[in-house]
Amino acid sequence: MPEGRRDSRFGRLLRHGFTDAATAERLLNTPELTSVRSDSVLLDALGATADPDEALLGLVRLVEALDPGERRTFLDTLTSAKPLRDRLLGVLGASAALADHLARHPRDWHALVTYESADLHPGVEDFERVLGDAADPDALRAAYRRCMLGIAARDVCGTSDLVWTAAELADLATATLRTALAIAASETPHDAAACRLAVIGMGKCGGHELNYISDVDVIFVAEPAEPGSDVAENAALQAAARLASRMMRICSDTTAEGSIWQVDANLRPEGKNGPLVRTLSSHIAYYRRWAKTWEFQALLKARPVAGDRALGKEYMEALAPMVWQAAEREHFVQDVQQMRRRVVDNIPAARVERELKLGPGGLRDVEFAVQLLQLVHGRTDTSLRSGTTLTALGRLAEGGYVGRADAASLDAAYRFLRSMEHHIQLHKLRRTHLVPDDPADLRRLGRSLGFRGDPVTELRREWRRHAVEVRRLHEKLFYRPLLDAVAQLAPGEAGLSAAAAKQRLEALGYADPAAALRHLEALASGVSRKAAIQRTLLPVLLGWFADSADPDAGLLGFRRVSDALGRTPWYLRLLRDEGAAAENLARVLSSGRLAPDLLMRAPEAVALLADDEGLRPRGRTALDQEVLAAVHRAVTPEQAVAAVRGVRRRELFRAAAADLIGVHRDHTDADAIGSALTDINAAAITGALQAAVNAVEAASGEPLPTRIAVIGMGRFGGHELGYGSDADVLFVHDPYAGVAEEKASRAALKVVNELRRLLQIPTADPPLLVDADLRPEGKSGPLVRTLASYEAYYRRWSLIWERHALLRAEPVAGDEELAARFLRLIQPLRYPHGGLTEEEVRDIRRLKARMEAERLPRGADPTTHAKLGRGGLSDVEWTVQLLQLQHADREPGLRTTRTRAALAAARAAGLLEAEDAEVLDVAWVLATRVRNAVMLVRGRPGDTFPSDGRELAAVGRYLGYEPGHVGEMVDDYRRVTRRARSVVDTRFYGA
Repeated sequence: MPEGRRDSRFGRLLRHGFTDAATAERLLNTPELTSVRSDSVLLDALGATADPDEALLGLVRLVEALDPGERRTFLDTLTSAKPLRDRLLGVLGASAALADHLARHPRDWHALVTYESADLHPGVEDFERVLGDAADPDALRAAYRRCMLGIAARDVCGTSDLVWTAAELADLATATLRTALAIAASETPHDAAACRLAVIGMGKCGGHELNYISDVDVIFVAEPAEPGSDVAENAALQAAARLASRMMRICSDTTAEGSIWQVDANLRPEGKNGPLVRTLSSHIAYYRRWAKTWEFQALLKARPVAGDRALGKEYMEALAPMVWQAAEREHFVQDVQQMRRRVVDNIPAARVERELKLGPGGLRDVEFAVQLLQLVHGRTDTSLRSGTTLTALGRLAEGGYVGRADAASLDAAYRFLRSMEHHIQLHKLRRTHLVPDDPADLRRLGRSLGFRGDPVTELRREWRRHAVEVRRLHEKLFYRPLLDAVAQLAPGEAGLSAAAAKQRLEALGYADPAAALRHLEALASGVSRKAAIQRTLLPVLLGWFADSADPDAGLLGFRRVSDALGRTPWYLRLLRDEGAAAENLARVLSSGRLAPDLLMRAPEAVALLADDEGLRPRGRTALDQEVLAAVHRAVTPEQAVAAVRGVRRRELFRAAAADLIGVHRDHTDADAIGSALTDINAAAITGALQAAVNAVEAASGEPLPTRIAVIGMGRFGGHELGYGSDADVLFVHDPYAGVAEEKASRAALKVVNELRRLLQIPTADPPLLVDADLRPEGKSGPLVRTLASYEAYYRRWSLIWERHALLRAEPVAGDEELAARFLRLIQPLRYPHGGLTEEEVRDIRRLKARMEAERLPRGADPTTHAKLGRGGLSDVEWTVQLLQLQHADREPGLRTTRTRAALAAARAAGLLEAEDAEVLDVAWVLATRVRNAVMLVRGRPGDTFPSDGRELAAVGRYLGYEPGHVGEMVDDYRRVTRRARSVVDTRFYGA
């Protein structure tokens, strides 16, 4: 062929969509295509397919497989009959697997010839007539593919939409199961005669929405052919199991004809561990006593598909009522949501972006949302009881449970995503939900969906658009109609009734649905701009509240904050425009009492929630500067301490919110929280001390005659405060030169008493209790001493417990030079040269044993008491502190007030085995977090797990446990602390 004509021919092929013009030219010159190769009608038809190159190759293979006489008939029909041409070439361009089938069974092209109205939507009986002639499994597989040819042809030619295609595939699966069961019965007639076996279709097969290639989920139920003894029933079940197993193998085994699909019976009671076949009474007993929420959700799509029809009907009549009671189960919504999260979490990271079914914005998001609404509202509205997703979605819209516009958007997105899934699977008839990453595969997929300009770019853009829309609607679908129930609707809009709204709120976990509706009405009713913004925010907020342990508290808190700030111009704008702020607020409000109570006292602190930076601790220097400036501006001591409290309140909220949201999760949260709370309380004491000094100086009319320093003790000195910790301190003063000690001591005592008075003024804020009981002589000793007095006391009278307590002494407020001198004074006491004597070690052990026996509250469980229980804070801290007293004079790393730092130093010095140190560290962190969780949840200190179910669930959420796993949480705590106690027995008590 001359070069010019050849280039012209190649150009024409490329314009028709071929990507390999040279190969296409060679195939068109195949001798068998001589009579049609120059026919422009053929090229036009090939160019209209998803992949013209594959369509042409499949056509050549089919023509070559036909005998000469049949070939002539075929080619004549191909050129003269447009229906055949479009159907055949459409299938060949979309499915390499069906092209292979036609190459093996070339006469099956006749299945594509007819184009009558009766052929458009065949049903189960039509498919059974085609499959009924199959006498063996290979013949059944070939007949199955022959039927699929027609379904695929109608699909790619656009004469059948997604709903019809999925329904036809389900009907074909039903007919296949029936034929396979008949073949199995013919192979083992004795088994067939011994039992009645019904096959229940589940999943997409049961819902009339099957994919091209998908597992067909089934459940088997059987009864004896004739009622009889238990022996007869067992024999019938064994026969039914053999029959069911053979039916499954006929469909699932791979031969020269390939396999049909896998038959999956894992949705049966007890899953893989349960018997393959059960009697009806056994099924009923299981679902009544043991079934989980997801099992009832799965039954939404159940329908009898094969076998004994009467038994299948009995099965449905017995179990259907249980499905519509599932929403009344405890933790119903949480169970469904948890299962959805688990599905997403189990997707490999490398596949999430390509996962069409399970990924965010995928098909499962639509299905889960629709099924959740069905289970909640289908209890009273029987029209919602459909196993087909799009049918159920339409009825939800008709009933006002979903907005019409939202339902239409979701319907369109679901159809597009399912069409993508169908055409991905159709190519090689492989079970996959991954969008291909190969450009050629993407091009074919895009063309199959009608994108012809730039198929790959257009496909990706449309896919992402629908995925984003699905994700958006998935998040609001369950909540938006709740607002419609309390807000004014547009004329003609159907709304959720008050009863249905309460029903939905109850299913979401709200303990008082009526109160929740009142809150929604107060927030969202009316035509004001504020109400309009609230209607935008609330659907998502309600979802976040429902995902917490106490949705009622979250919604109530949001109403209170909105009432306080709703008229400010920035509040709703912040929540609407800063995505993190709204989610952070929802999590804080629904997580317990402490943070919301703090926020109610200072609602403007909502602004801190806009981003993580706003929740980072400010640091001691900045806090001191702020509180001292506030004190100097105040007119009276009471005003000064009120300003100090305001700073402390805001910073406590900042710390609590950061903790609840997880800002500190990038490193050890227990350390970060302890340091933040220590800085906050130290700054508050600094401010209160300055206010007290100012008050005493004002009363006496002269400067304070002595320096004062406040020394933190216990967890305060260790930078390990919890939300409910007291501030253990020592007060030390040192008179200025020339001042009589008695005068200085009187002035110092006035300052300390004034400081304590100011901090004890009643307030709604969490109290800051200043405890000086660790001072020399305890409660009987002077509240404040001179440095010289401390030196004399410690030199002559100090006991081992006082030296022990000094391990955690660290300055927190007051005169820095005096505090440094105090630390130099106590250095040889807390880090004694040569360590401890054997007698001193025995004294410490006796003190610890007595504390365990006397201080644990009566009735408290020693296995769960975080402070004094076995393996708790006290156990770990005393073990570490004994090592400090024994070895700190030789190991500088042990000279720290912080438990975990000392523990790490002991490990580095070889004083503790690495495994023992790790066990103690894990137990200490866990016990610390439990105490913090209890305070955050209950708003008051506690050392053990709450007894109230909601509070316990909230503690579990804080510790990272999903709903329904609080028992696991307590077991884990006991396991961790039991191991720690074992180390304590060995390392502290020397057992």
